[in-house]
Amino acid sequence: MSNTVENLVIIGSGPAGLTAAIYAARAGLQPLVIDGKNPGGQLMGTSMVENWPGALPIMGPKLMECIRTHAEHFGTRFLSEELVDIDTTQKPFTLTTHKKTVIKAHSIIIATGATPRRLGCPGEDEYWGKGVTTCAVCDGAFYKDRPVVIVGGGDTAMEDASFMTNFSNDITIVHILDKLTACQAMQERVINNPSIKIIYESTVSKIMGNGDHVTSLEIVNKKTGETSTVPTDAIFVAIGLSPNTRIFKNKLELTDYGYLVVKDFTKTSREGIFTAGDVADPRYRQAITSAGTGCMAALDAEKYLKKM
Repeated sequence: MSNTVENLVIIGSGPAGLTAAIYAARAGLQPLVIDGKNPGGQLMGTSMVENWPGALPIMGPKLMECIRTHAEHFGTRFLSEELVDIDTTQKPFTLTTHKKTVIKAHSIIIATGATPRRLGCPGEDEYWGKGVTTCAVCDGAFYKDRPVVIVGGGDTAMEDASFMTNFSNDITIVHILDKLTACQAMQERVINNPSIKIIYESTVSKIMGNGDHVTSLEIVNKKTGETSTVPTDAIFVAIGLSPNTRIFKNKLELTDYGYLVVKDFTKTSREGIFTAGDVADPRYRQAITSAGTGCMAALDAEKYLKKM
């Protein structure tokens, strides 16, 4: 691959990257997708997806397999390696993987996504996707009339708690500080809701279950050291996301929170490099919005290449 210059390299293979690949491949661009460290993105750790248009409830990994097959059908090529360096200073751009594969590209779409911040407590990995999740919008409907816990105190946690009142009247928020950090309006909406209980100055120390699903969690009061058990059927971790932009630092413009700066719909700060999905989206964070921006980035890349 190092002897040729690719028309388009797509970094990332989640909904954004694969949708970009489908559009680019159909346009005859012969895109190359670098899978990355976690092929398939966040949906690979999701159980059932119920809000993907045109698909009845489908397992997250199965949905990603279908989208990948779709991209392959139109001629997308895949490289199962992880990007470790990129040179954006001159064209064609140069990309280097962890296996020292060097790739030249006329254009790039960055769709590296974001990584949900985790609690790091015992039981979290075991029950991830089995009651432990980061997306109330995605999974909330599974827990109708059942007790749920939201971990966090910011805007996302408040949004999740408010959203879950559509399904449950037994909602507990666990927050590490002695007061919430969300905006005042969102705080009031939650604090004044009788369905929501808030436990302050506490952290989750252990997640427990029956082997198949979460049944409870253990929390520790940071002030007193006292431990207690909270029965729950679901734990929504809402302590933030970290955009996967480490290798783009000082090479492309980033926001204060580390997201890629988007200019004119999908363009980054470097002409010829575009972006799609959660790596540039701190707001919506949905598979379908990622796919939509993947389509947009592919169309913009096609237009850019035609001008070249």
